[in-house]
Amino acid sequence: MAASPPVIVLISTDPRASHRANEAMRIGLGVFAGENDVVFVLLGAGVHLLDEDTDELVDGDDIAKFRANLKALGVPFHVEKDAVPSDAAWNADGHPVIPVTRDEIAGLVQRGRRFLVF
Repeated sequence: MAASPPVIVLISTDPRASHRANEAMRIGLGVFAGENDVVFVLLGAGVHLLDEDTDELVDGDDIAKFRANLKALGVPFHVEKDAVPSDAAWNADGHPVIPVTRDEIAGLVQRGRRFLVF
């Protein structure tokens, strides 16, 4: 039997200003734990979920914990290429990242079966 299409979690909410980015990551981790294929996509300001200084993020302690869990599980973040910060401290933890263009993001969405958009 073929694997079912993934659940796509699109996060564009700025984690420096809203708890919604953290909630998106938390929910996506829960969906993944239920043995579903989940694709995390960070767009625009959502890329700041991978900022080194989690003290600057709303719910920073939780974000660090959920990031560590996803990293331990080998779950990468698909990150919009044009939104990646030039700051060397970005993604200092070395979380697996797959740079993607807007067209590639559209392709991911087309292959998804369910969507969480934050």
